[in-house]
Amino acid sequence: MPRGSKDKYTAKQKRKAEHIEDSYKERGVPEDEAEARAWATVNKQSGGGEKAGGSGRTTPPAVKQAARESSARRASKTRQGIPRPGQKLEAMSRDELMELARKRDLSGRSRMRKQELLEALRGKS
Repeated sequence: MPRGSKDKYTAKQKRKAEHIEDSYKERGVPEDEAEARAWATVNKQSGGGEKAGGSGRTTPPAVKQAARESSARRASKTRQGIPRPGQKLEAMSRDELMELARKRDLSGRSRMRKQELLEALRGKS
């Protein structure tokens, strides 16, 4: 038998648990086990009892900061092909080298590999 009051669950969650429980019983699972599994499934799918709406749930500042940093890293990746100022050629991706070659109007750049782009940008070819 599941522990705790089920008063905080929505009607939809209660119906879902009942339906899941019936399904387990049809497969021969004992009644107590079926009920426990049903509520565990509802909890896993919906996160437990009824939640406060909108601003009632807050995210800790540390989690927000980590999300911002992660988002900033993703945003910098969307600048693909645009070299960062002061960056060494060896540290650039092929796309960044290609953009630089485009700006310098190097011919044959579309067929070049990364090493060839590096040499051409340094003026060795």
